[in-house]
Amino acid sequence: MATAAQPTRDDFAAMLESSLGKNQSFEGRVVKGRVTAIENDLAVIDVGLKSEGRVPLREFAAPGMKAEINVGDEVEVYVDRVENSLGEAMLSRDRARREAAWDTLETQYAANERVEGVIFGRVKGGFTVDLSGAVAFLPGSQVDIRPVRDVTPLMNLPQPFVILKMDRKRGNIVVSRRSILEESRAEQRTGLIQSLAEGQIVDGTVKNITDYGAFVDLGGIDGLLHVTDMSYKRVGHPSEVLNIGDVLRVQIVRINRETQRISLGMKQLEADPWTTAAERYPVDSKHKGRVTNITEYGAFVELEAGIEGLVHVSEMSWVKKNVHPGKIVSTSQEVEVIVLEVDEEKRRISLGLKQAQRNPWEVFAEQYPVGAIVEGEVKNTTEFGLFVGLDGDVDGMVHMSDIAWGLTGEQALAAHHKGERVRAVVLEIDVEKERISLGIKQLDESKVTAPTAGAAGGAAGGANGEYRKNQIVTATVIEARDGGIEVQVGEDGPLAFIKRGDLSRDRDEQRAERFQVGQKVDAMVIGLEKNKKPMLSIKAMQITEEKQAVAQYGSSDSGASLGDILGAALNRARDADKS
Repeated sequence: MATAAQPTRDDFAAMLESSLGKNQSFEGRVVKGRVTAIENDLAVIDVGLKSEGRVPLREFAAPGMKAEINVGDEVEVYVDRVENSLGEAMLSRDRARREAAWDTLETQYAANERVEGVIFGRVKGGFTVDLSGAVAFLPGSQVDIRPVRDVTPLMNLPQPFVILKMDRKRGNIVVSRRSILEESRAEQRTGLIQSLAEGQIVDGTVKNITDYGAFVDLGGIDGLLHVTDMSYKRVGHPSEVLNIGDVLRVQIVRINRETQRISLGMKQLEADPWTTAAERYPVDSKHKGRVTNITEYGAFVELEAGIEGLVHVSEMSWVKKNVHPGKIVSTSQEVEVIVLEVDEEKRRISLGLKQAQRNPWEVFAEQYPVGAIVEGEVKNTTEFGLFVGLDGDVDGMVHMSDIAWGLTGEQALAAHHKGERVRAVVLEIDVEKERISLGIKQLDESKVTAPTAGAAGGAAGGANGEYRKNQIVTATVIEARDGGIEVQVGEDGPLAFIKRGDLSRDRDEQRAERFQVGQKVDAMVIGLEKNKKPMLSIKAMQITEEKQAVAQYGSSDSGASLGDILGAALNRARDADKS
């Protein structure tokens, strides 16, 4: 029988099993140990096992820092194995810190709290961050609000992060530094916006320049300085007046506190030139300016910095019609203009370029009065006459009836061609309508005063082409227009225009298109123009004939229709002509 002094084999088995069970419970746990020695770059740590373990000193140091550990210090380590093949305990300070860090991080992640970490390495697509032992991934897009080219200044520095995602089983943690910066900026923007007010004048620094304006840093919040608010004068591109880094004094034009957008202005700090524009640029005053922009509908002329006016294409030239403004003026050209209209409210000035020069039609009228002889080149031939280029870039027209004596209009036109130089007499000048009537046949003085040939029924004018009111004349249709027809009285008589309303007493017949070129028509002289030209009306002639027929041959009350009365009157008139 065994005694207490001599343990049995069963006692040894029980003690061995107790010792092994105690050692196995250490594995996979974080335990406390004491540093017993430091050998080279290893720390010898006793955790209460039968053998000590060795841990590299680097595991006791933060990334980029030296380990601060001494003999006798108590530390926490993770027991991987109770002993290895050499009989030593397998310990890890990194695993201990990681396990403790995961516990803390899970709590912080659940509470949506910020965590502190250190960027210590670079990997594909981002960087590695030490979160007090746990290693997290920082994507490149989450480093800063704007792309960062060099992250070196941010490495090995403790700074806050936000955990975006974590998975303990896979050991995966994703963090963001950008979220921290955005939160800080939003808080800063909100506080700064509350301190700003519309109309306030502040200083700022140009951060970025675009085609439509510049972004100005107001000390933590950006404002947009639109190109139209940079100056009262025309600014083609913001880079013409600003550079990145420029310090500006600007005025806050608008603040949208909901979207936290701020609109800035520079020109608002200057005197508005439009407030006194009407006084400085009265209507009909002449000024010099510089062409700044040319469009299809006109040209913009700068009268002074901030004041531009538009010269419409119709106000650019007296003689050049339907021409692109770029063929009349060029950009940066200095021109003289006349103020036509000023609208201060709409900030518009209408200018005239041609008004700054004398009307060439007036100049021509002074130099070449009616009866003067002129010479020019035939610019164009039409079916009713010749257009001749005259001094001052004006054109005159020779009607085919005024080309030659004794020839029909067609024969006279055939005798001339484009480019030919001809001499003519000025017959009429209408400055307002910009028309000059010329005559070539009037150069033959022996026939100028010849009486006009009689028209059918003795209806032509008297000697020297004189006409009297209520006279019936026969005319030839020269041209049919929307407003009426142009006719020539007699064979070589003057031109006259019969308005649409005078083409017939019947409104349905008052259509110019029913008349053909060369058609003969009878009309009544209802008056004379200043130049003795007759004013004609077919309607007046028809009404007069109707009255005469009713008076001579009966009335509609006697039983005869108006058609019967007029028919009888016309038959009697034809019989009288034959006799």
